[in-house]
Amino acid sequence: MLPKQHHSVIVVFACTLSLTVYAQKFTVSGSVRDKDTQESLIGATIFCPELKTGTTSNTYGFFSLTLNKKPSEFIVSFVGYQTQTIRWQGDSDFSINIDLSGEQLLETVEITGDRDDHPIRTTQIGAIKLPMSQIKSVPALLGEVDVLKVLQLLPGVQSGIEGSSGLYVRGGGPDQNLILLDGVPVYNAAHLFGFFSVFNADAINQVELIKGGFPARYGGRLSSVIDITMKEGNTKSLKAEGSIGLISSKITIDGPILKDKSSFIVSARRTYLDALARPFQRYIAGKGNKLGYYFYDLNAKVNHRFDERNRLLLSIYSGKDKAHSQDDQKAQYGDEIFTNQENYKLQWGNLTTAARWNSILTHNLFMNAAATYSFYRFNTHSQQTEKFTDKDTTIIESYAADYRSSIRDIGLKADFDYTPWPRHYIRFGGQAIRHIFSPGVIAVNSNVSIDTIAGVRAKNASEFSLYLEDDWEIARLLKVNLGLHNSWFAVDGQHYSSLQPRLAMRVMITSQLAWKSSYSWMTQYIHLLTNSGIGLPTDLWVPATKRVEPQRSTLFSTGLTLMLADKYELNVEAYDKVMLGVLEYQEGANYLDVTSDWQDKVVTGEGKSKGIEFFAHRKTGKISGWIGYTLSWNNRKFEELNEGKWFPYRYDRRHDVELVTSYKPAPMKDFALSWVFASGNAITMPRQTYNQPFEFKLWQIIDPVVHYGDRNSFRMKPYHRLDVSYTVRKKKKWGERSWTFSVYNLYNRKNPFFIQLSYDSYQHKQFKQYSLFPIIPSIAYAFKF
Repeated sequence: MLPKQHHSVIVVFACTLSLTVYAQKFTVSGSVRDKDTQESLIGATIFCPELKTGTTSNTYGFFSLTLNKKPSEFIVSFVGYQTQTIRWQGDSDFSINIDLSGEQLLETVEITGDRDDHPIRTTQIGAIKLPMSQIKSVPALLGEVDVLKVLQLLPGVQSGIEGSSGLYVRGGGPDQNLILLDGVPVYNAAHLFGFFSVFNADAINQVELIKGGFPARYGGRLSSVIDITMKEGNTKSLKAEGSIGLISSKITIDGPILKDKSSFIVSARRTYLDALARPFQRYIAGKGNKLGYYFYDLNAKVNHRFDERNRLLLSIYSGKDKAHSQDDQKAQYGDEIFTNQENYKLQWGNLTTAARWNSILTHNLFMNAAATYSFYRFNTHSQQTEKFTDKDTTIIESYAADYRSSIRDIGLKADFDYTPWPRHYIRFGGQAIRHIFSPGVIAVNSNVSIDTIAGVRAKNASEFSLYLEDDWEIARLLKVNLGLHNSWFAVDGQHYSSLQPRLAMRVMITSQLAWKSSYSWMTQYIHLLTNSGIGLPTDLWVPATKRVEPQRSTLFSTGLTLMLADKYELNVEAYDKVMLGVLEYQEGANYLDVTSDWQDKVVTGEGKSKGIEFFAHRKTGKISGWIGYTLSWNNRKFEELNEGKWFPYRYDRRHDVELVTSYKPAPMKDFALSWVFASGNAITMPRQTYNQPFEFKLWQIIDPVVHYGDRNSFRMKPYHRLDVSYTVRKKKKWGERSWTFSVYNLYNRKNPFFIQLSYDSYQHKQFKQYSLFPIIPSIAYAFKF
C-alpha cells in the first residue's frame, strides 16, 4: 500500500508532464568533446547570455537547448578548458559538435548571468563531482591513487577501519552503495582485503558521488550512488601513460582505430608483492613455509562513431586477487618418515562488461541502450596431505575442501533524455536484471572417506524497474525535480513491488545563495551478509525472500549552497534517514556454516541516521581542495540483539573532519596534504569476568564467565592522520615524466585498529590496543607520451 504522502507527489508529477507549450522554438543540439582526445566532456555548460538560460551535457557529452527566441550566440564552457563563443547558425534548428581546448587551463570562466552548471542552479542536493586531476593529487597510501579512499575524505562518508576502502555513507552499510562502472554494478570493489579499491584512476573519466536527493533514474540501493565513467580513448593520436610504485605498476594506452571515428583504451595494473617477498620467504614465513599474494586489474574500452548521431561503446573490466600459503613439515625417526603438507588458497574477483548504443533520435531526444553483465566470485581451497613411509609401507591420506560463492547479473537497460523546453529536462527509461545468487557451497573430498557437497542451492531472481523524472524550472527562483521509480522483484514465487517517489527543489534566495530540499523513498532487494567490517571477500550476497523482506528507507535532506566569486562552493546540509529491513548475523553465526540455511542465521531490524554536513570546495587554481565536517548519529535496533534496545552502529562517529589541499607553486610542481580526524569507533567490550563453579561427576570445575555490557557501548580513541606528497614533473623529448614523494601518517599516530583483552606479566587483566599503519614513506615514478 502506497503511503498517503506519495499520492500528492504523483498527482503533481502527472500534471507537470501534461504541460505542452505551443510556440515557435529554436533548438541547438550536439556534443561537447575534448579537442585533443575527442573524449566526451560530461557536464559542460551551454549558456545563452541574452536569454540567461542554458543546459549541460549529459554522461555522453550530448546536449540539447530549445529556446522560444533565436539568440545571436551561446557560450560553451567546462572547468579547466578554454571557453568558446558560438554564433547561432541560420534561422532554424541546427546541430553542432563543439571541441574545447584544454591547453591553457583557466581558473574561472567569467559569464554574466546565472549559469546552469553552478551548484546553486541545480536541484541536485547531496551530490559531489571531483575532477580526476584533483583526485590524483591527493596523497595516497604507498603512492597508490585510490578513488574510493578520496571519497572517504568527503563529508557524510566514513571509511570503516584503518586503510580500508569501504564506504559507510550516512549511516548505511557497504551493501547500500550502488557502485557503477560504466553503468554496470560492481559488487566487491576491494583489493588487498579492503586496503585498495578495484578502480584504476588512469582509466577513469569522471567520478560522481550522490548521497541524497536521489534522482529517479537510480534505484536498488539505500545510501549512495557512486557513478564512475571510464575514458573512451583518443581518436586523434596514440598516447600512453603509466607509473611504477613500491607495490604495483600500471600502464594505460589509448589511441585511434580509425582516426576521428573509433578509438580504444587499455589500462592494466598489477602488484608485485609476491615477487618482492620471494627472496625473504624463509625469514617471513619460516623454513618450509611459502606465502604469496597479488592482485591485478584490466580495463578496456572500444568507442566507434558510425555517424554524428550513432555510436557504439564496448567496455570490460576484469580484476582478481589471489593469496596462497604452503606449509611443509617433515619428521624422521630411524627408517620411518612422516611428511605433512598444507596448502591454502583464497581467490576473489570481478568481471563486468557493457555494450552500449548511443543514438540522437531527434534534435532533443537522446537514447542510451545497454546490455550489461556483472560477475563476482569468491573461492577458498584448502588441502592437507599426510604421508608415512618405512621400509615396507607407504600410507598417504589426503583431504581437500573448497568453498565457493558468487553473484551474477545479466541486464538490459534503456535511458532517454528529452528536452522539449529549456524549463523541462525529462529523463525516462527502464531496466531488467536477472540475478543468479550462489550464497555458498562447500565441496569436500578425501581418499579415505566419501566425498560430500553441502550448501545452499543457487537462486535465480528477476528485477525490473521503470522511471520517469522531470527537472522543471517553474520560475527563475524556483526549480523542482519530480520523479517516480517503480520496481518489481521476483524470487522463488515471492513477488515484491515498490513505487518510490523522488522530489527535490531549489529556491534562489540571492544570485549566489540557494536553499535546497529533497525527499527520497528507496528500496533494496539484495542483502550483504558480513562477519566483519573490513570488507573481506567472504561477505555473501543474498536476495530478499519470503522470510527476509527487502530493505527500505526514507531520506529527507535540506541545506544551503553558496557560491563566492565563481571560485568557492560552500554547502551546509542536514539529513534524516530511516531504514527498515537491515540485516545482521545472529550471535555466533558465520558464513562457513553451510549445513543450515542463511535465513536461519540472520536477524532483521531497523536503523536511524541523522546529521549535519559542512563542505567548502575550490576545484581549480594554484590552491585548490576542500574542508569537510560531519556531525552525525547512527543507530540500529534488532529485537534479538542487545535486549531489543537501540545501540550505535559499528561506525557511528560523532565528529568527522577532513582537510584536503593542493598547492602548485610552479607549473611543474605540486604539493598536497590531507588531514583527517574522526571520533572513535563504537565497540563491544567485556565489563567484568568471574569464575562460575559447577559440579561434573566427582569434580568441581571452575568455568570463567565474561560479562559484556550493552552492544557497542565503548569507544576507541579518536582517529587522526596527516598525509603529504610532493610531485615534480619535467618535459622530455619523448613526453613527460614525474616523481612523487609521499608520506602516509606523517607524525606516526598509533591509531587503534582493534582492542583485545589480555594479561600482563603479573596475570592482571588489561585491554591492549593494536595499531596497523605507522609512518610509511613511498616513492612513485610516472610517465606519459
